[in-house]
Amino acid sequence: MTPVLIAGAGIGGLTTALTLHARGFDALVLERAHDLQPLGVGINLLPHAVRELTALGLGEQLTAMAVAPSSIRFYTHRGELLFTEPRGLSAGDAYPQLSVHRGRLQMMLLDAARERLGDDAVRTGSGVTGFRQHDDSIVAETTAGPVAGAALIGADGINSIVRAELHPDPDPLLSSGITMYRGASGITPFLDGHTMAIVKADNGVDLITYPIGGGQVNWVLQVPAGQPGPLRGDAKWNAPATADDVLPHVTDWNLDWLDMDALIGQSPALFSYPMVDKDPLPRWGAGRVTLLGDAAHPMYPVGANGASQSIVDARVLADELAVHGLAGLRSYEQARRAETADVIAANRAMHVSGASRTSAELASVAARYRTDTAQSTRS
Repeated sequence: MTPVLIAGAGIGGLTTALTLHARGFDALVLERAHDLQPLGVGINLLPHAVRELTALGLGEQLTAMAVAPSSIRFYTHRGELLFTEPRGLSAGDAYPQLSVHRGRLQMMLLDAARERLGDDAVRTGSGVTGFRQHDDSIVAETTAGPVAGAALIGADGINSIVRAELHPDPDPLLSSGITMYRGASGITPFLDGHTMAIVKADNGVDLITYPIGGGQVNWVLQVPAGQPGPLRGDAKWNAPATADDVLPHVTDWNLDWLDMDALIGQSPALFSYPMVDKDPLPRWGAGRVTLLGDAAHPMYPVGANGASQSIVDARVLADELAVHGLAGLRSYEQARRAETADVIAANRAMHVSGASRTSAELASVAARYRTDTAQSTRS
């Protein structure tokens, strides 16, 4: 059977391979890196993503490596509690929300893909550099040579080569004006060990922090650093940072439940990123090619929806291909493009609403976000 080619062995690409295999398709993942390592820091999987991974038989293993937050608490930088919202099972969802180290999740998916599809199903050192479509096949050009397949799924991330081939017109990354400092620290989880926290300072600096299992607490400090607009060409992505870059932003914070010096200072590696997204595309693919995950719909990481939406993409794509054959590429896009565009808009609105400081304001923002993204969770 001619395989469906998948560009990228990230969370979206590997989940796509597993879901296609579950529907009876052959899949081949083409990955640029020569050696996949458990890199990154923490992410959150919302209940709709946990639902999909559980359906793939990975729920027990995933739960064992993650932490299921029961609530998210909002504080001022002086330690005043503003608002508490239940999460996951505590909020009445059928599945938990799970906080997990991104690299450990990726390695779990990689192991499952190799076990179920074969050791050669994930081909490293084979980054997709372009493609050629034919009436009866598609050929992906890779750094290791051409590879033929039945279709090509561009799951190659926010700087997707496949997206650029499909959409050569200007398609800039759009900065929110925020720099994000990120790390994971080996400290004792705060409060009850199952709580996410967002701390909001008067100067617009926000901290998001939560335990991710493995004795680690993840944190992201969002710092206003400029005006929104197209990302500058000299902006640094995944740039190394130090505690001295971060601690000056929190010197006057007073949280009796969290030691900021330890949280930041005991992180073995710190990085900075611009907070960016892209405008939704009028279409994703053409012919035998489509996009998935960050390649299709990069979004601000403010609603814990980035990885979660890529996992939902994978299941919808597999379902549509199983029912409609290659025509399922277009029905998948029709369903998911509108839903993910709504999430991009909701994440932008939540970011703009980030200055909310009262319990009533925060409750309103949270309720509006749930309403605006509800359709994307049901696909």
